[in-house]
Amino acid sequence: MTEPTNQTKVSPVFFPDAQKVTVREIAEWAGAEIVRGDGELTISGVAPLDEGVPGTLAFLDNPKYLDHLETTKATACLVSKKHLSKVPEGVVPLLTKDPYRSLAAVLGELYPAGMRPLSATNERSVSARAYVEDSAQLGEGVVVEAGAVIGANVVIGAGSQIGPGAVIAANCQLGDKCFVGANASVQHSVLGDRVIIHPGVCLGQDGFGFAMGAGGHVKVPQLGRVVIGSDVEIGSGTCIDRGANRDTIVGEGTKIDNQVQIGHNVNIGKHCVIVSQVGISGSAILEDYVAIGGQAGVNGHVRIGQGTHVAGASIVHGDLPAGGRFGGVPARPIRDWVREELALRRLAAQESKK
Repeated sequence: MTEPTNQTKVSPVFFPDAQKVTVREIAEWAGAEIVRGDGELTISGVAPLDEGVPGTLAFLDNPKYLDHLETTKATACLVSKKHLSKVPEGVVPLLTKDPYRSLAAVLGELYPAGMRPLSATNERSVSARAYVEDSAQLGEGVVVEAGAVIGANVVIGAGSQIGPGAVIAANCQLGDKCFVGANASVQHSVLGDRVIIHPGVCLGQDGFGFAMGAGGHVKVPQLGRVVIGSDVEIGSGTCIDRGANRDTIVGEGTKIDNQVQIGHNVNIGKHCVIVSQVGISGSAILEDYVAIGGQAGVNGHVRIGQGTHVAGASIVHGDLPAGGRFGGVPARPIRDWVREELALRRLAAQESKK
């Protein structure tokens, strides 16, 4: 190993400055209107309002940062109509209904490398230090990094990347432009296109199935699969068990945070959002556009209706209707939960005065 030099001690830059583009181009990407100012000014980066300097783009989404907006030195700022008057002279306002969503579109154009996890290597091929079974089918442009293992009869779509130490077990199928991060494990699974699997994810292992009894717990074979729709993203350390007698399903566009546990036979709809450390027990059903806050728990065999939101640290014991907002233990309508909490505080305050 070589001794570190002054050059190697310098902090690395993983996402270098973006290419220079005009404010007009930024507005087109963002779907925003240039309210005033010069659309030909150039932008080469993005910065928070209080760190904005000429050549950078800022945005305002949270009104608590209005003071920073009034003093920013950024060249341009994505802003909604209600805060337009606060944009200082000299800053080009880019009017948009949703500044944060517009920012996401711009960042995707300026920093395309930030849309997927970083590769461990710049090589765009199958590493000589990876193991790929002869029967595996790899599409055009597939990258397999050092230490990865690709099992028999695996099919991997064009443009996909398998990170170092990742294992794709026999007979699994991955669509086009998927990314499987370092040390992830994929077995008994079928993935759509553009699925992002972050490091340390485990897909398709046994569901927790035992026939309990006084004479010992008899293991029940888990014979289903994990089926992941296109454009799903799964955070580091998340585990998704394969089905017992049917498939475990994650619908297209769903985003799952780090350290989430999803049990066997769970059926998650399209475009759901599941935040970190959520546990979903076997055979639960989440319809489309469900959102579940961090550290919440969902009992087995319950159904959560379309578009329903569950607050963090809540426990869902029974079915929840579509379109509701629920929280607490057990989860109940948010208004009821808040009223009960306030009533308990009042009672506690009264008791303390006695």
